[in-house]
Amino acid sequence: MTARIIDGLSVAAEKRAQCRSLTTALRERHGVVPGLAVVMVGEDPASAVYVRKKIQACADVGIASRKHLFPANASQEAVISQIAEFNADPTVHGILVQLPLPRHFDVKAVLEAIDREKDVDGFHLYNVGGLVIGDTVFPPCTPYGVMLLLDHVGVEISGRNAVVVGASNIVGKPMALMLMQREATVSVCHAKTRDLAQFTILADILVVAAGCPDLIVGPMVKSGAVVVDVGINRLADGRLVGDCHFDSVAKRASMMTPVPGGVGPMTVTMLLVNTINSAQRALTRGLRAQMACTDSSAA
Repeated sequence: MTARIIDGLSVAAEKRAQCRSLTTALRERHGVVPGLAVVMVGEDPASAVYVRKKIQACADVGIASRKHLFPANASQEAVISQIAEFNADPTVHGILVQLPLPRHFDVKAVLEAIDREKDVDGFHLYNVGGLVIGDTVFPPCTPYGVMLLLDHVGVEISGRNAVVVGASNIVGKPMALMLMQREATVSVCHAKTRDLAQFTILADILVVAAGCPDLIVGPMVKSGAVVVDVGINRLADGRLVGDCHFDSVAKRASMMTPVPGGVGPMTVTMLLVNTINSAQRALTRGLRAQMACTDSSAA
């Protein structure tokens, strides 16, 4: 068996074309241009690359973006003050704080300073909590993208055994909750899991997001499983690889995402989707407010 490759680049391109149509409609029909504000603290090279990709993606689909760069020694108060300005700006529909932040920051406090109606990264406590009851406004972008990939290739989720390797707040935990919402039976493994293979070998759907190259090898994978590799690791020779040993896992899996070109493009794409959704929600709130004022005047 050789795994069918799940091409995240092509799925992302298709979704971005839909985003482009939506932004055009918002602009031409209502004069609304979706806006994304990106806050970055310091000059971490990897973060700079990610931010540049996000801004380029915004331009590609018609989202207006702006970047506010703080020095690494900036105070938390200054950053939160800037977030407050973006919260109050009606032309900003999404606010993204690029992680990681310098060590002197309280990440939770910074993220919770973002208006929940503009939390397009899906990291605010309101949105994370909403995942538990299946009613989040903005799903976290990476697991949201994984779910879209699974749906795109027709993977049946209900009733399947799903294993998530990695328990981060950004990917692992929300990924597990999203799979549970779709009625999968979910196990979550992490750094302290004993005998990881005894869990992964049972997975019909295996999502790996541990940040450890070659953590998953062929014998750890059930024959015919669908494997989603979220990991992005740069080796000493400069190559980008995932958390799975691609060649050996591809011989066991029925479908598998590559690294690069799998989940990565979807993460940025779902950020665009959430930003456009936020703009649409803001427009709806504005129209309802106008109707309420009209009704009040008529009375």
